[in-house]
Amino acid sequence: LQKLIYLLQATDDPLIQEQALITLSNSAAFSVNQDIIRNLDGLSVIGGMLSDCVPKVKEKALNALNNLSMNIKNQEKIQVYITQVCRNVESAPLDSDLQLAGLRLLTNMSVTSDYHQEMINSIPCFLHLLSEGTERTQIQVLKVLVNLSANPAMTRYLLRAQV
Repeated sequence: LQKLIYLLQATDDPLIQEQALITLSNSAAFSVNQDIIRNLDGLSVIGGMLSDCVPKVKEKALNALNNLSMNIKNQEKIQVYITQVCRNVESAPLDSDLQLAGLRLLTNMSVTSDYHQEMINSIPCFLHLLSEGTERTQIQVLKVLVNLSANPAMTRYLLRAQV
């Protein structure tokens, strides 16, 4: 895991980055690896890939963070990327794998109300995706919206959102 994280930092080759991110994502299926990746500062390295200009690299980084977000301590570190993830969802092509990867991460990050505030500005986008997206996108957006709606503090933002 340490070598994969180093490899992500050391290379600019998108194909190598994608493969390293896929391997880290698969490794994150095991809770012990989630802790190891966090302790090796892997979350910030993977999070840094969200600003990459290659959509497939961003998508793989989102998938890795999604798997890593199943851990509460990791969520505390991942929350700094929520605004950027929301921007990626908004700017990604409609119904793209990149958009869906971002929505899946936001679904996990919105299970508890701890990080709902960071998603408020994206509510109009979520509602737009609900009306314009394919069924896959709609289902993923609904998961985020259901999680947000479980928080009474979000009610006015959901009801006042301009679409």
